[in-house]
Amino acid sequence: MSLFGLTILFALLIGFLADTLVVLVDLRAMPATPPDKVAGFIDAWVWEKSMAYARAKAKLDIVASGSKLGALLLWWFLGGFAWLDRLVASWRLGEIASAVLYVAILLLAFKIFSQPFKIYHTFVLEARFGFNRTSWNTFIDDRAKGLLLALVIGGPLLVTVLVCFYYWKTWAWLYCWLSATFFLILIQYIAPAVLMPLFNRYTPLPEGSLKQAITTYLDQAGVTFSGIFTVDGSRRSTRANAFVTGLGAQRRVVLYDTLLLRHPESEVVAVLAHEIGHLVLGHLRRVTAITIPYLGLMCALLSLAMQQPELHRDFFMERVTLHGGFVFFVLLAVPVDVVTGPLLKMVSRAHEFAADRFAVTTLERPAALASALKQLAAANLTLVNPHPWRVFLHHAHPAILARITAIEAFEDPGKG
Repeated sequence: MSLFGLTILFALLIGFLADTLVVLVDLRAMPATPPDKVAGFIDAWVWEKSMAYARAKAKLDIVASGSKLGALLLWWFLGGFAWLDRLVASWRLGEIASAVLYVAILLLAFKIFSQPFKIYHTFVLEARFGFNRTSWNTFIDDRAKGLLLALVIGGPLLVTVLVCFYYWKTWAWLYCWLSATFFLILIQYIAPAVLMPLFNRYTPLPEGSLKQAITTYLDQAGVTFSGIFTVDGSRRSTRANAFVTGLGAQRRVVLYDTLLLRHPESEVVAVLAHEIGHLVLGHLRRVTAITIPYLGLMCALLSLAMQQPELHRDFFMERVTLHGGFVFFVLLAVPVDVVTGPLLKMVSRAHEFAADRFAVTTLERPAALASALKQLAAANLTLVNPHPWRVFLHHAHPAILARITAIEAFEDPGKG
């Protein structure tokens, strides 16, 4: 096996083992009763329930990721990639059409394999702890729409990538990079108005004191939006949230109906102020600025995978193909993600702290943000203080307790 194949195999195995170990260490380190710092907003019963929820999720995640890894390794070492290549080649569809079909079959197989775990998570685990409100009709409808979007959006992008490498080869990585960047920006424009309404109903927030409070805050922050909407998140879950989405004239404020039901007006504005902080501080632009060169790196890696006969032989392929190069690039990206993933999450956590600080310094009632986070943590059975290694490897958001501590220090510098 070549260095490429060994790197992929090592990254897959070590990644799974490391993730599992970190989760188990985190759960073992959690005290049986809430620490003094959280006892004020999470009582013993909620703490015990949150521990049970965390353990149940951890077991499911370990079983799901272990099953997916086992299935991949079996498929790999039993010659599944080569068998599917011979099958698709026997249909004589042409190189690009065969490549598209090959990738589509693998993606569809992965989706089908993943569904039992998603079904269990939604209808058993989430239901057991009182979170799930998704009906079977909604679940199936979401999967059907997701598949349709994959065909409509992912299909053209995949075809573009394959066409670039089929015709241009040497400069294909550059054309792929430009195409991927175009799609990245395009999605940010069309998602609010076209894609998101496919999955949820967005209703303009009715006139009233809440809308007036939000409008006043937005004016003070100096930002404009196409509208303020509520979304029917309660159709799927009891969890609450708010977000800002879209670019330019398509930008909109979105509030989950569950947020409006469970939180007073001041806390709703506070949660929204955090999201406005991301906008005003330019976090989306920064993430996009980081993502674009990262896409360039991935396209260069794809070009490398396309040109390596050794990599194809590692997967028992009898010939170098467009689809083999693409699929093996996806696997070759795993060791890259082992390095870049924690670094990108570190940037994201820094953005969260900065958005919290923006909210606290611009809100009329700064304490409302900490109050909202405390209620959200209790309602969502959140692990408020996970192990630092788990946060470093997996969390794009800081631990809730760390955020609350920082917010209270912002409000009263004497606490910092």
